[in-house]
Amino acid sequence: MSRIGKRPVTVASGIEVSLDGTTLVAKKGNLEKRLETHGRVGISIDGSEVTFERKGDEKQDAAFWGTYRALFNNIIIGLDQGYTKSLEINGVGYRAAVQGKVLNLQLGHSHDINFDIPEGLDVKVEKNIITISGTDKQAVGQAAAEIRDFRPPEPYKGKGVKYTDEVIIRKAGKAAGK
Repeated sequence: MSRIGKRPVTVASGIEVSLDGTTLVAKKGNLEKRLETHGRVGISIDGSEVTFERKGDEKQDAAFWGTYRALFNNIIIGLDQGYTKSLEINGVGYRAAVQGKVLNLQLGHSHDINFDIPEGLDVKVEKNIITISGTDKQAVGQAAAEIRDFRPPEPYKGKGVKYTDEVIIRKAGKAAGK
């Protein structure tokens, strides 16, 4: 039995939820997020609560039950509060700047790296901290992962792009002589 799937999703005030066939639609102002379930789960809307039910007793039905509940909960939290990820740049000469819809990164390569900011995300740079925010949890996490992949942190000096809450386990360098 899914512990996630059986919990109802509480919809925050100001968010309208409707069912369009097999698609759940959540609206807040002019923002609209859709979750297509392909008829794999049963959905019932009671005022400010949305509950999900299994369609059958197969193992796959239980997996869809918890997955669609979690995805819809992420949509509701994203519309209500939003998601943020912070990255920290460490290294001499490493810097970042936002120029319109492009994040310009100088990370020790022979060239600047221009990262096109995806639609719906907001990127801010203050000193050596890059903050990515938006309403889509998957898009925020993907953009942060792609930026980190340009120069992952290395274990000897700790240089590179890391999440602000990430801990880099440092290694000792070469031992000098005997």
